[in-house]
Amino acid sequence: MEQSIKRIDASFSVTGQIDPADLSVLAEQGFRTVICNRPDHEGGPQQPDHTAVQQAAQALGLSFAYLPVLTTGATPQQAEQLRQLLNELPKPVLAYCRTGNRSSKLYEAATQPPRELKQYDVVVVGGGSAGISVTASLLKRNAALRIAVIEPNSEHYYQPAWTLVGGGAYDVKNTVRPTAEVMPKAAVWIKASLSAFAPQRKVVLLCDGTELGYQQLIVCPGLQLAWENIEGLEETLGKNGVTSNYRHDLAPYTWELVRNLRGGKALFTQPGMPIKCAGAPQKAMYLSCDHWRKHGVLDSIAVEFNLAGAVLFGVPTFVPPLMKYVEAYKAQLAFQSNLVKVDGPNKTAWFDVTTADGQVNRVEKSFDLLHVVPPQQAPDVIRRSELADKAGWFETDPATLQHPRYPEIFALGDVCNTPNAKTAAAARKQVVVVADNLMALRSNAPLPKRYDGYGSCPLTVEKGKVILAEFGYGGKLLPTFPLDPTVARQSAWLLKATLLPWFYWQGMLKGREWFTDCKPD
Repeated sequence: MEQSIKRIDASFSVTGQIDPADLSVLAEQGFRTVICNRPDHEGGPQQPDHTAVQQAAQALGLSFAYLPVLTTGATPQQAEQLRQLLNELPKPVLAYCRTGNRSSKLYEAATQPPRELKQYDVVVVGGGSAGISVTASLLKRNAALRIAVIEPNSEHYYQPAWTLVGGGAYDVKNTVRPTAEVMPKAAVWIKASLSAFAPQRKVVLLCDGTELGYQQLIVCPGLQLAWENIEGLEETLGKNGVTSNYRHDLAPYTWELVRNLRGGKALFTQPGMPIKCAGAPQKAMYLSCDHWRKHGVLDSIAVEFNLAGAVLFGVPTFVPPLMKYVEAYKAQLAFQSNLVKVDGPNKTAWFDVTTADGQVNRVEKSFDLLHVVPPQQAPDVIRRSELADKAGWFETDPATLQHPRYPEIFALGDVCNTPNAKTAAAARKQVVVVADNLMALRSNAPLPKRYDGYGSCPLTVEKGKVILAEFGYGGKLLPTFPLDPTVARQSAWLLKATLLPWFYWQGMLKGREWFTDCKPD
């Protein structure tokens, strides 16, 4: 072996990269387990793949484990994984990475004395719409519950109004409040980021190493906007005519671009599903077109809506009334056209377009205004967790919102793998299901509530009119009011622009469960 072995203690040693040929020497030296902490392909083609080392180790009767650690350092979750491996695998152990340094630090993290465990009745992961609302609803049911809410952000946003901000119909300052202001006073706010789950121990780990124990866990951190998945986008957002209503600081720039555009080409995009508020990408287009039409410049602007999918809207009932607006605004629809690259200074965007026979072609398009909706995914901490499904979303029973393998864990909001629209309205109904079911679980009673997939998408087709699309699982229409839901109405605009924001701050975040089939506050 070219690398020297550093002994940490009697049971654990570290070294740099090893080759399969080194295993016989290691076996002769008495090691019984080898752990690889170096990610495959980190050092190029000359680095042995961990599977080659594993095969050589097992051929000699040695145990082997692959626990790759990035150069940025080990996470608390990886320290927990090593702790479990050390309890299970025969000793002595030899761990290796490029130099042995990462293996040494990982062992130190795994064996340091654990911090005092903070115990709560309920831990809520996420202090967004779902997290604050379900916490308030639980405390209304039992004010004595000890609830901790994990939320790193100091500001709380009412995101549904950002589309209105981008259309010049709402003040962006009214979409944000301090998190401290909306956090239920009886809850403990843990201003930190979640690092990992340890569901076997009923514990979550924070980035600073703190562990929180729970009797029940509610997971609702929202989703993650993957701006970085579109080449060149992050460098040009907020300038060069490139904007998005999916970010608080960019929605006002959308309105600036819209009101200043007098001619040229306007591109609007929608990535593959699922995304939060599936109607928001086209709402940006409708409000922009309505402004241009009212100011007599729409005929000078070529409007194009690029959708990664094959349909305008997922619930067929609403497609015909939406198409009337698409045609009235003379917008072109480009289906199965997915934005993959942006060059802001040169006002150029590239789309991967899938043809009917499945061929994918890269198409270049120029623009004067580009409204981007980024790809969206579950947060990293969810995707790398055993609690996620194969696609990375949090695994959830679609009716009870309970995890199928850990009954003490519930989830709601955008992170769930349930096939409903990811909207604040969906979270509003899910809050009651989770709150009632969790309280029943604490009493060893049957879970009383079932979620029907309800979601609402107020489609702002013009300034002053909205098509109020309300539906559940399978596209079943679930209208709140006895009116034709396919008709654009001024009353629905009033609901969207005035009543719902007030209700959000004064009702939903305070545990008032109006129009949720529950006893009102």
